[in-house]
Parts: sequence; structure tokens; C-alpha cells
Amino acid sequence: MKKLVPNIITSLNLLCGSIAVISAINDQLAKAALFVLLGIFFDFFDGFIARFLKSESPLGFQLDSISDMVTSGLAPGIIMFKLLSNSLTESSYHSMIIPYFSLLIVLGSAFRLARYNISKPQSIFFTGLPTPANAMFVIGLALVREYSGINFLLALLEDPFFLLILTLILTFLLNSNFKLITFKFKTYGIKENFSRYCIIMMSVFSLIFFDYAGISLSVIFYFVISLIYPPLIKN
Repeated sequence: MKKLVPNIITSLNLLCGSIAVISAINDQLAKAALFVLLGIFFDFFDGFIARFLKSESPLGFQLDSISDMVTSGLAPGIIMFKLLSNSLTESSYHSMIIPYFSLLIVLGSAFRLARYNISKPQSIFFTGLPTPANAMFVIGLALVREYSGINFLLALLEDPFFLLILTLILTFLLNSNFKLITFKFKTYGIKENFSRYCIIMMSVFSLIFFDYAGISLSVIFYFVISLIYPPLIKN
């Protein structure tokens, strides 16, 4: 029975990702963002429960990867598709083609997850931007577009060139060789987890002072701090 519990939680991740995809297709980006966040929560929680119950299994590993592909791969790709589509006001040949470049995020996520599945366990660092972090960045953009009153950010999100370049950067980072911090704490001491606590504090600061933009900004802090403190990742 205890082996079933983590798989049920993982299935909730998959369910949330599926709802997020449907919501994004229907141009309900705020709803899509909410369910991506819920899916990422279940993604973190299922691993924690599996380790706590000592019920990790090959089935759970595969189910987790499939769920991540939907919640943190397909859903952000569709959200970016909608952002690009909405930024193209004129109906033309280019406006029909350009949004499909957003699906590079889906392809990049698939390669990222496949590479993760066949690599050595990444308990100390991630190689490349994790798909949940990428998804968080994209849904941050969607929430800024839906709710933010910051004209500078809204102008950027109305620029298809900016969104296209951003898509290419995110796809590259997903499959890059940058070593990024994991949040699998073995101890809770400040010295051993200084970089992790820095990321957490900067993320809280970003959410308080930059509202929805703080979600995407938190991912940027995560990436930058991971590069600043590489020795802590390698220890």
C-alpha cells in the first residue's frame, strides 16, 4: 500500500499538468499557471514521500518523468505559444508560423528529461536547467501579462522578437552543461547550504517586491547563484 501513495501523488501532478494544457489552449493563462504550480508542488512532494516511506520504485520513476513532461514540458510550451500568438497582432504568414517556435520548449524539455533518466543520479547538482524551473519562469511571464501593471514588462511581453529569443535561450539552458543547485537537503546548516538559503531569501524578496514578476526573477536568481557558488555544488 505504501508504494501506491507516491504514485497517487505523482498522478495528481499529471492531472494538474493536463488541466494546465487544456486551460492554456483555451487562453486561460492564469488558470494554466495555477495548475502548473500545483503540479510542481506534487512533483516535489511525491519524491519526498517516496524517500520518507522508502517506497521508491522503477514504476514511480517512469511515471514521474511522464508527469513532468506534461506539467513542466508541454504546458509551458503551450503557454509560450499563446504568449507569442497574442503578441502578433497582424494576421500574416509570419504570425501563423512564429508561435510554433515555442514548441522548442516542449522538445527541449523532452530531451532534458530523457538525458536525466539515463544519467547518473543528480542528487548534488542538476546538469542543465530543470524543467520545473523552466516552467516556473514561463508561468511567471503569463501571470505578469495577465495581472501586472508594469508597462515596461508588458511592452516586452508584447514583443514577439523578445519572446522568440527567450524561447531559444530557455531551450538551450534546458540542455546545457551548467551545474545547478538541487534542493535535496542532507543537513540544514548554514555553511553547507549557504547558496540554497541565498536562493530562498532572494526568491522571497522577489515575490514580495516584484509581485508576479518575482516568479520568473526567482528562477534567474537560482541560475545566477548556482553559477556564483559552483564549489558548493561539487562538494
